[in-house]
Amino acid sequence: MTSLLLADVRPWGGAAVDVTIVDGVISDLTPAGTGRTDGQRVDGQRVDGRGLLALPGFVNAHAHVDKSWWGQPWVSYGGQPATQGRIAHERAERDKYGIPSAAGAKAVLREFLRHGTTATRTHVDVDLGVGLRGIAGVLEAAADLNGAVEVEIVAFPQDGVLRRPGVLDLLDKAAAEGATSIGGLDPASIDRDPVGQLDALFEIAARRGVGIDIHLHDRGDLGAFQYELIAERTLQEGLQGKVNVSHGFALGELSPARRTELVDQLGAAGISWTTVAPPTSAPLPFREMRAAGVPIGLGTDGIRDLWSPYGDGDLLQVARGFARLHGLRTDEDLTYAVELATTHGAGFVHRENHGLTPGARADIVLLDAENAPDVLVRAPRREVVITGGQVVVRDGELQI
Repeated sequence: MTSLLLADVRPWGGAAVDVTIVDGVISDLTPAGTGRTDGQRVDGQRVDGRGLLALPGFVNAHAHVDKSWWGQPWVSYGGQPATQGRIAHERAERDKYGIPSAAGAKAVLREFLRHGTTATRTHVDVDLGVGLRGIAGVLEAAADLNGAVEVEIVAFPQDGVLRRPGVLDLLDKAAAEGATSIGGLDPASIDRDPVGQLDALFEIAARRGVGIDIHLHDRGDLGAFQYELIAERTLQEGLQGKVNVSHGFALGELSPARRTELVDQLGAAGISWTTVAPPTSAPLPFREMRAAGVPIGLGTDGIRDLWSPYGDGDLLQVARGFARLHGLRTDEDLTYAVELATTHGAGFVHRENHGLTPGARADIVLLDAENAPDVLVRAPRREVVITGGQVVVRDGELQI
């Protein structure tokens, strides 16, 4: 048995407690200065929390860790805009920059840890050029970090599904070999066959027992039409709770009546939503989504890749972007944005308990802040990061 006593921390800015961690799991929280479990002092490592605010580890629900040039020489932005243009540019240039690679994925995962992210759901490109090599590289990177970041894989057809014969076979193979979800991409505008793409993806998901996560950039009524198709197929196949829409920009652009109708359909089908809260997008009807039971997760998307030079792996920056995009001001709403990046992300990485509570994996982030709203608006340095009971960041510096 291994143990760690995290002394004198303030969960979510509340009263100071000692957190007892046994075998990587939170076993007890007691008033600061006691640090006891089962009536006995824990015999193990002790970390002085110095009265810092404690949050659960951040959950990055939408990442692309396989294709970053983080840590490499600067790459100038090139190619054409929009989805088709970025796909073409990436396919033409990725080999030049060693994309994908285990080293590149590891560099991104280390940045995640430095910023307090301890679990991620990452899309990994699967196509005729790279096969399943990207997935192998991400898994190797996660293993090199001894699982400090728990990684779930979405096998992602970045270049389309039906328009590239052979991709469906790769998705099926990825699902058979451990991917927790398979992805889709703009069934109408990329494959130009929304029914065909969705039929094929749902067949694999139902047969293999995996989830589906569909990138959907299409705007307006075209996007809304595809949400309806996805909801219908989710119910038909009994995949409630296993289907996610990524980006989904159209939802915030629709008329209030149409939007309400769709949100109700999404809730009834148990469909979740992930967003990176880009500043140019329309705000999501997040209050309606919350009322309808549509889970929302936050993600960093790509980080310094051939799609965009932006990103640093800090999910708090994304949460703040979500708050600003949606005009959040009250303490309750600002705290909700932090919860989106932490506790509310649990379902996206298949965790039932992700919090500062007994029984949860000991993923804990310490910050010098007064409360959750203060954390959000300042995004201070992560002083200490503990993942699975292992201290991986001290005084803001990575230890692994």
